[in-house]
Amino acid sequence: MIGRINHIAMVVPDLDLAVARWRDMLGADISAPNILEDHGARIVFVRSVNGHVELMEPYGEKSPISGFLQRNPDGGLHHICYEVNDIGLARQSLEAKGARILGDGLIKMGAHGNPVLFLHPKDFNGTLIELEQTSGGGT
Repeated sequence: MIGRINHIAMVVPDLDLAVARWRDMLGADISAPNILEDHGARIVFVRSVNGHVELMEPYGEKSPISGFLQRNPDGGLHHICYEVNDIGLARQSLEAKGARILGDGLIKMGAHGNPVLFLHPKDFNGTLIELEQTSGGGT
């Protein structure tokens, strides 16, 4: 079902400071900031030849990642995003096997303009999993 890793996401307490560190210390190529209101996050992507790291900070009063920063004030690894060919089929298959979809359970649009959903970390050894439908997605 899952394909390649699309990105690994990290929560940061200050996106501008994190961008400066990744750019100035590591020489990283970083996208322009983007606000994802539906996800309560302001994000950038650190681009490399073999994948992306998403840096995200809470955006808005009801940001679901605010709680992460309360538990981890310095930030840290938040989720891994895998590509799939058909997110509706993936969702149906996962739910039939007992996996829990986070939030209201609906498929939403993600940072790349593709449909996404998040799977409960308790179902995957404490790791939050994002699935993103892409044209080159899962197998």
